[in-house]
Amino acid sequence: MHFLKGLSPRTIGIVAAVITVGIWAAFIVIARASAQGTLTPFDIALARIFGASVVLLPLGWWLVRRDRAQGVAAASSFFGLSPLALRVTALCGVFGGFGYALLAYAGFFYAPAAHASVLMPGSLPLWTTLLAALILHTRITPARAIGLACIVGGGLLVGGASLLSAFEGGDVWKGDLLFMSAALSWSAYSVLARHYGLDAVRATTAVTVFALFSYVPFYFLLQGFDVIQSRLLVAPLGEVLFQVVFQGVGSVVISGMTFVRMIQYFGPVRSTMITALVPGLSALGAVVFLDEPLHWNLLAGLVLVTVGITFGVRKTP
Repeated sequence: MHFLKGLSPRTIGIVAAVITVGIWAAFIVIARASAQGTLTPFDIALARIFGASVVLLPLGWWLVRRDRAQGVAAASSFFGLSPLALRVTALCGVFGGFGYALLAYAGFFYAPAAHASVLMPGSLPLWTTLLAALILHTRITPARAIGLACIVGGGLLVGGASLLSAFEGGDVWKGDLLFMSAALSWSAYSVLARHYGLDAVRATTAVTVFALFSYVPFYFLLQGFDVIQSRLLVAPLGEVLFQVVFQGVGSVVISGMTFVRMIQYFGPVRSTMITALVPGLSALGAVVFLDEPLHWNLLAGLVLVTVGITFGVRKTP
C-alpha cells in the first residue's frame, strides 16, 4: 500500500473502495464459473490460502523481525509469522479467513452467481450494522434503518422463492443460506478489525497465517477419513494456478488490504454499504460471461439492495 502515500485519507479510502468492489464483483463471477470446473470448494479454499501464504508469510516474518530490531514492543504469534497477538490472530482468522471462504465457495455449488451477487454483499451491511451496534455501540440512524429494510426486502426477493423450494426438494436454498452465512462471517471480521484498530497489512497477514495453520491440517484430516475427496491431482494445472493467483493474491492479499484501509476511513458499516456496486456489477457479469438469466425478482432485488445501501452509506449526522 506504499503507492498510496502522499494521498489524502479521503482519496485513499475511495481508491481502496474501488479496488475492493472490483475484485469482489469478479470474485462472485469467477467463483460461480469455478463451480463448473474440476476443483471442489475445499480445493479452491486450499488454493486460496496457499496463494496468499506465498506472499504474506514472508511479509509477516519480516514485519515481526523488523519490529524486534527497532525495539518495538509489538505482539506476534504462530512462530513469529503473524504480526498480531494470538487472540486477535485467531479471532480474525476464524471469521475473515477460511470460514468466509468455505461458506462462500460451498454456496456456489447450489445457487447461481446472481443470488450471490445480492445475498453476500446485500446482507453484509445488515450483519455489520447489527454487530457494530452490539460490539462498537454504533448508533442505527433512521436513514440507515430504512436502508437496511430495503436490503432485507431485496434479499427476500432473491432468496425467498428458493427457500420455499426446500419443501419441494430443491437445493438452491442451501446456497442462499451459505451466502448469507459467509456475509455474517466477513461482517464479524470487519467489526473486529475496527474494534482492534488493525493495520491493513498486519490484519490480512494474520488472517492468512491462521488459515494456513488451521485449515490445511483440517483439509488433510477430512481426506484421511474419506469425508472429502480432493481433485487437486486430477485438475488441469492451469485451473489450479489460476485459483492460486486470483483467489490467493487477488481476493486475499489485494482486496483484503484495501478492505481494511476502507474500514479505517469509512468505518465498518459505511464500508460494507459501499458494496452497493457489487450486486449490479457481479449480476451483469454473470449474465454476460456465464449466460445466467436475470429474472424480474433478481432485478427487483438488485434495485432494492442498491437503494438500501445508498441510504445507509450516508454520513451519520
